[in-house]
Amino acid sequence: MKKELIAHRDPKSPVSEVFRTLRTNIQFMNTNNKLKTLLVTSTLPNEGKSWVTANLAVTFAQAGKKIVLVDADMRKGRQYTIFEVSPRPGLSNYLSGFDSNTGEEISEDLADYIQDTEVPNLYIIPAGNIPPNPSELLISTRMISLLDRLKDICDLVIIDGTPCELVTDAIILSRIVDSTVIVTAHKETKKDDLQKIVTNIQNVGGKIAGIVLNKIPVSVKKYEQSYYYGSTAMTTLSTRNTRPIQNSRMTNRPTSVQSKREDMKRRVRPENPQSNRYNQETRHTQRKQQPKSLDNKINLENSKEVSIEKTTEILNQINAYLDEEKKNLNNNS
Repeated sequence: MKKELIAHRDPKSPVSEVFRTLRTNIQFMNTNNKLKTLLVTSTLPNEGKSWVTANLAVTFAQAGKKIVLVDADMRKGRQYTIFEVSPRPGLSNYLSGFDSNTGEEISEDLADYIQDTEVPNLYIIPAGNIPPNPSELLISTRMISLLDRLKDICDLVIIDGTPCELVTDAIILSRIVDSTVIVTAHKETKKDDLQKIVTNIQNVGGKIAGIVLNKIPVSVKKYEQSYYYGSTAMTTLSTRNTRPIQNSRMTNRPTSVQSKREDMKRRVRPENPQSNRYNQETRHTQRKQQPKSLDNKINLENSKEVSIEKTTEILNQINAYLDEEKKNLNNNS
């Protein structure tokens, strides 16, 4: 299978995620009317229409849907090269009932034209031989009957149409499908051409689900930031947590606010060795005199409810403790 099927080859890539987003948007646009047939077209060739169609079909199949991909570009179909299946028999052979290579009529059984792919739940009908009248085959009742039969045997039919600017094949198909997606290319598709295609599809009664902008240049770094921001954030967080705490700037040196406060203290109270020694002796004397804590003086009984007498006793102890502290302060002064 070719590398073009990135949704199947690398389902975790950012591009595959874009196709899953496209699949979700298409599903939400058709919540009221059940989507059974979807046409993918473009304005001009080389805009990535077949590539988008193939990967979109893969993402629908990965969601558990039974998908049949029909290559309706009977002039220059290339889905058989993307999925590496046999080019014949295909859509043109079924619609005409004739094989141009052998010159004989072929089977009427639809199962003979549906081929398996390496992607589970995904089947393909290639374009087949190039007929002289593709537009007449697409507008025939046999084409409408084919879509009706495919609706009964699968969940969704995805059709790879022709570019609308060159031929009218996709315009014809837009009338008989449920919805249409238009693929455009960045800095290649002209706005006037796109507007013309949208108008032509709407004039014939076709419904447009949306427009896909393809070939947008995006760097790998931007892809990682867009789709893997979760893993990047976790890596940054783990790196921060493994950093030792003692290496922090806050523990190595004081802040500017602390240094300013110390500077102010030096200016208001100039350093004096004698006064510092006196203050240290005074503090040492006070530590010896005062009890270790107030809890040593107040001993409560193990009871949740305290009586009035006990409350009075506690208040008297507190007052006595405060008076003793005042005396100590007066003696030291």
